[in-house]
Formats: sequence, structure tokens, C-alpha cells
Amino acid sequence: MPTNLDLDDRLIAEAQKLGRHRTKKETVTAALSEYIQRRRQQAILSLFGTVEYEPRYSYKRERREKRA
Repeated sequence: MPTNLDLDDRLIAEAQKLGRHRTKKETVTAALSEYIQRRRQQAILSLFGTVEYEPRYSYKRERREKRA
């Protein structure tokens, strides 16, 4: 789907250089992927402190019991 965007050439050039991308399309695709990944990470961080934590839980003990 062709899309025309009025992008700042200076920003594209800098991003292309930093990311070592060969094309503008490659640069914009990488930038969008990083943007999405960052937003998803931020959404996960908002859950911090909302999950119940069992201080006596031991993953090592759980592994030993599974093996036995």
C-alpha cells in the first residue's frame, strides 16, 4: 500500500546512518517496530506491583519436586 509521508529528511538521514539502513523504507519500518516494542514494554511495566507475590515461593524447589 503506497503511502506518501512528509518526513523530516534530516531525521531520516540520521536514523538511516545510526541504524545502518540502506533505504528510507527500511529505516521507517525499523523505527515503527522499535516504537511498537517500546509501547508494549511500557504497557507491561504498568502492571508492576499489581501482581500478587508469594515471598516463600522457590522456583528451585518447584523444579526439584517436578523431577521427583
